[in-house]
Amino acid sequence: MLAENSEVQPVDQRPLVSVTGLSKQFPVRGNSWGAPAQAVRAVEDVDLTVAPGEVLGVVGESGSGKSTVGRLLLRLVEPSAGKVIFDGQDLGDLGPDELRKFRRHMQMIFQDPFASLNARMTVGDALMEPLKLHRQQRGRAAEDEAVALLEKVGLSADHFKRYPRAFSGGQRQRIAIARALASSPRFIVADEPVSALDVSVQAEVLNLMQNLQQELGLALLFISHDLSVVEVITDRVMVLYLGRVMEVARTEELYDNPAHPYTAALLQAAPGYAGESRQILGGEIPSPIAPPSGCVFRTRCPFALAECAQTVPALREVRPGHYKACIRDDIAL
Repeated sequence: MLAENSEVQPVDQRPLVSVTGLSKQFPVRGNSWGAPAQAVRAVEDVDLTVAPGEVLGVVGESGSGKSTVGRLLLRLVEPSAGKVIFDGQDLGDLGPDELRKFRRHMQMIFQDPFASLNARMTVGDALMEPLKLHRQQRGRAAEDEAVALLEKVGLSADHFKRYPRAFSGGQRQRIAIARALASSPRFIVADEPVSALDVSVQAEVLNLMQNLQQELGLALLFISHDLSVVEVITDRVMVLYLGRVMEVARTEELYDNPAHPYTAALLQAAPGYAGESRQILGGEIPSPIAPPSGCVFRTRCPFALAECAQTVPALREVRPGHYKACIRDDIAL
């Protein structure tokens, strides 16, 4: 069972990660029938901050740009526009060698534990690689530290010389977590870290991540489509739709008082919703190659007005610390 997050620990409000105007367009080639080259607008003008020790959740439907945001923050993908500032350092100013060294401060846990580990490396070698690269540990010191990392994630020294094929999905994800911790990072992006696991082990891995985050004081960007998990593990939540931020708020505030129609629809569609009304979204998320004008959510929004097609709504504060990108303040959600 997941630990309750009823008493959120205070976090330092000075941002560790600060993002402004982050955008990413992926070019799409034309074809031999004369179709012109186009671009997939995966992320559009995203601003966000993550304080030291804070867990920021990122939610939205498939195709909303969640994973792309995570990769942009670590410069695994180069942005088309915008800045990512990590503890005062503009990541865009770092050359390849500088960025490689800087990565010790920021790591990623990927969705698929079967694809994220090198099948030709033993678990011990996989853990010692970042220890050698980022912490200059060699020989017995590196081996001892690798064993300590295994034990920290609930495994043992007996697993040190085994290959990834010998482990279950849950064990592999524990190894991936240990590898992410090996460089002593201050910030981790967790991209759907349990969605590929059996339900029976998801809670165990999430409890492990939550305990390690609190023990080590890590800042965490937690990407997930599972709203029940996000509610437990995060301090704040950012809602994405078609690459744009729809709403940002403290977790309890967002779940109790959603201000954007899209957020309300997501919460009402989640298993276990006990409210009186239920808003069902029609259709599917539009193509990011040709997003709707104005508010990108307007084509599926039951409260859309003609004005919603005219301009992109700004993300504005509607309550202390609670922001939404919607022109409607006269609707009950």
